[in-house]
Order: sequence, then structure tokens, then C-alpha cells
Amino acid sequence: MAGRCVFIGDAVSAAGWRLAGADCHTPAAADTPALVKRLRADADVALVVITAAQAAALPAAQRDTAIAEQRPPMLVVADILGHVVPPDRMAALKRQLGLAE
Repeated sequence: MAGRCVFIGDAVSAAGWRLAGADCHTPAAADTPALVKRLRADADVALVVITAAQAAALPAAQRDTAIAEQRPPMLVVADILGHVVPPDRMAALKRQLGLAE
């Protein structure tokens, strides 16, 4: 059985995600940690997509655990207006491996 895709972020980005069929939430930054905790406990959630700005509102330990455990998978994306851009993990990995140009 397929689960739900849930988006957490700003209202403008949520409009697009809603058209794609995601359940969308636009919480205040202070409410984001509780929402993420609740969604991670929900067995029906198959994917959480969160903007970098909302991910920054999470305590570092909660954010790092959610991304590392991937239960459900959590994807950090930029918002549609580009206010906060997630770090380029591929570039960081290439630098660490000595493959950066």
C-alpha cells in the first residue's frame, strides 16, 4: 500500500506541492518540531518533503536524526522563491573525496 507524501514549507511552494497530490502543511517555525515528530510516527506517511527554512527551524539533533534514519524518508528542498537553499551535499562529498574541480 502506498503512503502519503507530506510537504512542510511556505504557502507558495505548498500550492505547487498540493497540485502534485501532497498533503501540505505551512506551520509557524515554532510548531515545526512537533509536526515532524507526529509525521514520523505516522505509519501512513511515505515521504516528508521539507523546505530548508522549515528544516532550519528544527533542533539540530531532531533534524539530523530524521534525515539519517529515513523513516520515513525526509527530503530537504529549496522554497520556490529561493529564500533559503539547502546545502549542496554532493559538492561537499566531492570535496571530501578530492574530486572537486
